Amino acid sequence: MYDELAALEKETGIWMADSPTQTVGFQAVSELKKTGHPIPLLSLDKTKSVEELVSFAGEHQILLMLKLDGLTVKLTYEDGKLAEAATRGDGDTGEVVTHNVRGISGIPQHIPHRERLVVSGEAFIRPGDFLKLQETLTDSSGERYKNGRNLAAGSVRLLDAAVCRERRVMFMPFAVVEGFQEMESKSQKLRKLPELGFQVCKFVISKRKLACQEMADGIAKLRQFAEAGDIPIDGIVASYNDIAFSRSCGRTGHHYKDGLAFKFEDKLHETKLFFIEWNPSRSGEISPVAVFEPVEIDGCEVSRASLHNLSFIEGMELMPGCRILVSKRNMIIPHVEENLDRGRFVMEQAVPKKCPCCGEPARIHESRSVENGKDKITKTLFCDNQNCETRRLRQFVHFVSQKAMNIEGLSEATLEKFIGKGWIHTYMDIYGLDRHKDEIVNMEGFGEKSWQRLWNAIQGSRNTTFEQYLIAMDILMVGNTASRTLAGVFHSDLEEFEDAVHHQYDFTQLPDFGDTLHNNIHEWFYDEENLYVWEVLQQMLHIEKRTAENNTDAVRENPFVGLTVVVTGKVEPYTRSGINEKIESLGAHAGSSVSKKTDYLVCGENAGSKLAKARELGIKVLTPAQFFQMAGE
Repeated sequence: MYDELAALEKETGIWMADSPTQTVGFQAVSELKKTGHPIPLLSLDKTKSVEELVSFAGEHQILLMLKLDGLTVKLTYEDGKLAEAATRGDGDTGEVVTHNVRGISGIPQHIPHRERLVVSGEAFIRPGDFLKLQETLTDSSGERYKNGRNLAAGSVRLLDAAVCRERRVMFMPFAVVEGFQEMESKSQKLRKLPELGFQVCKFVISKRKLACQEMADGIAKLRQFAEAGDIPIDGIVASYNDIAFSRSCGRTGHHYKDGLAFKFEDKLHETKLFFIEWNPSRSGEISPVAVFEPVEIDGCEVSRASLHNLSFIEGMELMPGCRILVSKRNMIIPHVEENLDRGRFVMEQAVPKKCPCCGEPARIHESRSVENGKDKITKTLFCDNQNCETRRLRQFVHFVSQKAMNIEGLSEATLEKFIGKGWIHTYMDIYGLDRHKDEIVNMEGFGEKSWQRLWNAIQGSRNTTFEQYLIAMDILMVGNTASRTLAGVFHSDLEEFEDAVHHQYDFTQLPDFGDTLHNNIHEWFYDEENLYVWEVLQQMLHIEKRTAENNTDAVRENPFVGLTVVVTGKVEPYTRSGINEKIESLGAHAGSSVSKKTDYLVCGENAGSKLAKARELGIKVLTPAQFFQMAGE
């Protein structure tokens, strides 16, 4: 059998990573290195409505596929060899797990394809295998693993491939991220993968517009296939099969718009509500959490769930002692779905009159919005005390988080200790913690090495970016997407951004910036304390500036300033993100889709449906050569 396998490998040009003919031993690493995803591995928006799926599909051909329940992994092949395996991470940055491929079945080490190929897929453990592993495996706390998803995710990220091998992890690809450029549909690309040794995730494609019952039948058949094949899934994915049209749909900071994940209905579990816990957030809103009699859901014990706001509590008529139905939405987030004992609600008994942290009076805030054409009032509980300890602690936790100043080692527990000792009152105090080095070194859980790691992280955070600094300032609704947009518009220059605010810049003219976000930015800068921190903290840091390829005068003079430019096809020598950065460096906005607001379409090789749309709308189309000439190159 060994000889037969070796002959087949030679004949096909395919060597699986876990093949016994590969004599290299299992590898272990000391840490998982970070790696970037030039094409972000984003999520998809979700629904539980078949009708919404049918509406999403419209007249387009769609691809229905199993939504595997595990950990997303990306494989990169160069010249027929596996160059890198990486986890999805946050979509932009993942962890390198190449050493573990020999412990995961379904991953080819060598393929008969010399051009660059990047595939994404899911690493998972079959339910049958998990039941066997559950009998012997325990986690770091000595407890048995609750579900296969968590075990698979942990196994892929192990440092020792030999241990990973014992976990029976499998890999199935569900998308071709790069490669097979000549093919126009996702299904064509996926059907090429079995020739290279992959077992592709099960999918079907529509041949015409589907009715609701046909969509439901398709979902049911895929679900039956997964159950029969012992494949763990938590839903079905619907996406447009046409690649050009998919690209024209664009994306948000969280998900691509060319697909929709259909999630199965969550199972309901009856339990008893003990009490409602109220926790001040960094914005001052006091968030309610239900604490109930523990129930086991999806192998995990659940005893707490967010109650969102006061309106949710009032609508549910929740009071301590009520029988409630709870679920884990999308098999992840605990949620209170129903109150079985309505009719006992009394607002005055349900809501605390004072902040549970600082004791200052709490107030009920009402915000108005329009939903489905009707006015909606949402009630929330607020603590207005700026010095509320819990509220301040949450602000510091946000400030040091990875997406903000990224100071590793300053956990919430450590921050709470430092604040309690009076060492930290402002963000600036963090950069003066060396004054308390001797005391910190002698604290429980610390030592010379722990202090040095923390201090190195603090010093390292002095070199930061426009985006991270803006997120750290905690302006309401300014997160990753908004900060990137502002960085492009204001050239990663904090002074230019601040000057625009003081001159009453209209942020609603930017993509996805509405009145609320516009007001949040201006109101934040009206606060003198915020301005003080904004200015003083900058003097302690180095903010990376975006380097423009042209000088300022040239940028001002180019014809693209203030306009929206969209790119379709390949524009050498740039990647898509690279050409978009080039457009933004010219003072223009790099659009993701063609609309009436588009001023120019740059049309490169293998142009998609954006070209037809631009011609339909009468938008000026440029070749790459024309674009670069107008840009002054």
